[in-house]
Amino acid sequence: MGILSKSDIFSARDIKTITVAVPEWGGEVLVKTLTGTERDNFEQSLIGDDRKVSMTDARARLCAASIVDEEGSRLFTDADIAALGQKSGKALDRVYSAASRVSGLTAADFEEMVKNSGMPGPQGDSTSS
Repeated sequence: MGILSKSDIFSARDIKTITVAVPEWGGEVLVKTLTGTERDNFEQSLIGDDRKVSMTDARARLCAASIVDEEGSRLFTDADIAALGQKSGKALDRVYSAASRVSGLTAADFEEMVKNSGMPGPQGDSTSS
């Protein structure tokens, strides 16, 4: 493997899309790798005004950012997050896990956000993907 140029980096096809079966919804969805900016925006969306990490609608937030149509455009806007959060937790978790995996989000990433917020660690269910 050689040293990459700026042109090599900008032309790399590094955004992947995977198909995820969601039987609860009666079909499949396309889930894409988050860009660096999208990942930063997702992580920032978990920080409340009090600078503490809030996992409220975290699954719906990541799913909304990651589910795309066949052209790669988001199916859901940020305005859809609350409604998406009302869908089956099992279905959302299936898509959330796939989105975490394809975007390289790990439990350690969430633990680091919690640590940096000064908030106690997550309670209950794990955030691992």
